[in-house]
Amino acid sequence: MERVLVLCTGNSCRSIMAEALLNHLGRGRVAAVSAGSHPTGHVHPLSLATLKRHGIDPGQPRSQSWDAFADQNFDLVITVCDQAAAESCPVFLGATKKLHWSTPDPAKTTGTDADIQAAFDNAVHQLKHHIEEYLA
Repeated sequence: MERVLVLCTGNSCRSIMAEALLNHLGRGRVAAVSAGSHPTGHVHPLSLATLKRHGIDPGQPRSQSWDAFADQNFDLVITVCDQAAAESCPVFLGATKKLHWSTPDPAKTTGTDADIQAAFDNAVHQLKHHIEEYLA
């Protein structure tokens, strides 16, 4: 089973959604977790609602620091926000492959409820596309 760590600065939206999508689409081939460099300490409720609406079980995600995983082995580390990609990540043990999937932060979207929901949907679609390509 491939171990994957998804990183984002706040670990409340994009990395949480990518974690759930990887675990779902990986169908037992992938064990994904997510973390952040400066975690918010909460998971954005629209991240969970959007995943559920798309038929994805979000599991029990937590907004947590990437320091919690610094001594673990991962096969793949994925950054999903440009800010996290530019930061100095902790050293992860093992032969870790790194990927960057730039994904706009839906939590920063303003406008109507429909605009905000569309931003969360777009993030899920973008991440799903990257994951499907990776798993192919």
